[in-house]
Amino acid sequence: MKEVIIIGGGLAGSEAAYQIVKMGGRAIVLEMKPERFSPAHNLPTLSELVCSNSLKSESLENAAGVLKEEMRICGSLIIKAAEATRVPAGKTLAVDRKAFSEFVTEELKGLGVKIITGEVMAIPESRPLIIATGPLTSDAFAEEVQKLVGHDRLHFYDAVAPIVYKDSINMEKAFMASRYGKGGDDYINCPFTEEEYARFFEALRDADKVKPRGFEDGLYFERCMPIEVMAERGPKTLLFGPMRPVGLTDPRTGKRPFAVVQLRREDKEGGLYNIVGFQTRLTFPEQKKVFRLIPGLEAAEFARLGKLHRNSYIDSPRLLTNAQQLRKDPLILFAGQITGVEGYTESAASGMLAGINAFRLASGLLPVCPPPTTLTGALMRYVSDEGKRDFQPMNANMGLLPEAGAKKDRREAQARRALSDFKVWHDESLATSRGI
Repeated sequence: MKEVIIIGGGLAGSEAAYQIVKMGGRAIVLEMKPERFSPAHNLPTLSELVCSNSLKSESLENAAGVLKEEMRICGSLIIKAAEATRVPAGKTLAVDRKAFSEFVTEELKGLGVKIITGEVMAIPESRPLIIATGPLTSDAFAEEVQKLVGHDRLHFYDAVAPIVYKDSINMEKAFMASRYGKGGDDYINCPFTEEEYARFFEALRDADKVKPRGFEDGLYFERCMPIEVMAERGPKTLLFGPMRPVGLTDPRTGKRPFAVVQLRREDKEGGLYNIVGFQTRLTFPEQKKVFRLIPGLEAAEFARLGKLHRNSYIDSPRLLTNAQQLRKDPLILFAGQITGVEGYTESAASGMLAGINAFRLASGLLPVCPPPTTLTGALMRYVSDEGKRDFQPMNANMGLLPEAGAKKDRREAQARRALSDFKVWHDESLATSRGI
């Protein structure tokens, strides 16, 4: 039986293991939890979601939805787990974090995946090998990766958002709704007057932040930027970001609020809500003081406060092929956010392809990559483009795809072509690795 070792049991590593076993191989996952936790992890199980509980939209009008459909064609474990543990969030696929992580872990164990716990301190000799240690790679193993790739690591920093107990939210001030009424009344909305916003902004701007250590250089990924860093760009920045009021009407006034903070359900029971877009590096006492200035959160009790954590990724354009192989050692594959794909679904899609290719390599077959007209293929080509300079992490987006159709229905045409081409690729290219 073909065997593949996977270092890291996050979304990418778990998805890779699942694909390998589905094709008839044997997967061994090396995961440092629960013997050791990163600063951002708490659960002992695999595929723990850290920054948010949302896997973003399911709509085929955008890249996140199209990418999920491509993953469904491959029978993705991560999509299966998300659907089984989802919580109401309009057109967004949001999950109960604990249930999601437990589902993935039990599914892999049930399929015979061997999970070995404890921190990996050196690169194993076994090949094929998948490295999927994620953006929170431990310092010791990060040093080993740096030795392996022969380049300085690139890195940036982001933060996680606070979680509030629902029964501590004042629903006489807040209201339930989704923007433009789409997807049901799944969000708690805290509306601001202009005066309330000015008071909140001033407190946020002046609040004490966690002091960066020597190795923290203040680089943040734009889509997971701390709320106070956004505020430093000016008082109107938040009004066009996480506090934008568009598409919402305050039922008390019948008008659009000046600003809004949204909270999204965190668990199936609806007892926990996270503050959407409020990743932060404020000190814990300041978080309580500032965030209780949000209308409706004056008496908020926090199940989790926000905190800063490090994200590391390799210089993939100089290091990887579009099949995610290390150019200098093609039997080593990298997967997930350590490659520079950004986002839960993107990380899992990367792991999906790495698992497929690791099994193919173990079987003496050539590696594959979906065509550039698909989002999976386009994203893999983005992170492996040797001509790219000043490499930055990237989410899936329709801008990665070649143009298709007339301008007015371009996205629809791109989505339709992506799914058609991915299905053809899946049926033709993967038939050999599955013995069909």
